[in-house]
Amino acid sequence: FGGQRNGVFARRAAPVQVNYLGFPGTLGASFMDYIVADQHVLPADHRRFYTEKVAWLPHCYQPNDDRRAIAAHAPTRDDCGLPRDGFVFCCFNNAYKITPAVFDGWMNILTAVEASVLWLLDDSEAAVGNLRRAAEARGVDPARLVFAKRLPPAEHLARHRCADLFLDTLPYNAHTTASDALWAGLPLLTCEGTTFAGRVAASLLHALGLPELICRNRAEFEQRALTLARAPLQLAALREKLEQNRRSAPLFDTARSARDLETAFRMMHARRLAGLAPQHVTVPS
Repeated sequence: FGGQRNGVFARRAAPVQVNYLGFPGTLGASFMDYIVADQHVLPADHRRFYTEKVAWLPHCYQPNDDRRAIAAHAPTRDDCGLPRDGFVFCCFNNAYKITPAVFDGWMNILTAVEASVLWLLDDSEAAVGNLRRAAEARGVDPARLVFAKRLPPAEHLARHRCADLFLDTLPYNAHTTASDALWAGLPLLTCEGTTFAGRVAASLLHALGLPELICRNRAEFEQRALTLARAPLQLAALREKLEQNRRSAPLFDTARSARDLETAFRMMHARRLAGLAPQHVTVPS
């Protein structure tokens, strides 16, 4: 977000201006005509909170590259400092998304699932220290938090295979981090929030045909995580469904996403050519 150039938009650089893939929400600015969304990140009854008119794509607003490379050599759990047998929960979100309420839920889950660990991103020495102290304060052995150094993209995707279940954050979900996990074949559990930023993972899961991984509240999220950790056959079935849908569902159909976005732009432009003010548009599926 630090490289934004909203001043250019404020000077009306183009006749039609669109808020897309920057800040996940309204800019609250009169110079932005449209926001690109989908029915899950921005339901129709949320329109009143946006200054932009909404361009609804038929599937997921987030485009994904269906040719992203995953390293052929997958590391072992030993390579990653993970236990060979215990259940591995993970979350590779940036540390600023981990709120006390989110962390409380994670520690409840670790406490209930014997020998499980939580695999997190090593954001900084300070973040690692703070999280370990927070775990200890909640009665959880800090050694059950395992931290992963940053790796090149293909290697990072490959190591997802060492985890069992991705636990999402709220009120700011995993966005591209979520699509990384899903592309790598790792099931992701999310709790659908009330804002654009808190509904992205649910949108991804809907577009992947996995709505059963979307929870309505934190209590349901914790219970679902426990159920999956204790039901290996159910989790294996989810993994198989994810692998099948990864190649057929809209989420990872890059060409389809491009066509849908092009259609949205044409609809916006057509209104401009007709001398009409911006208005909500829905791209047909």
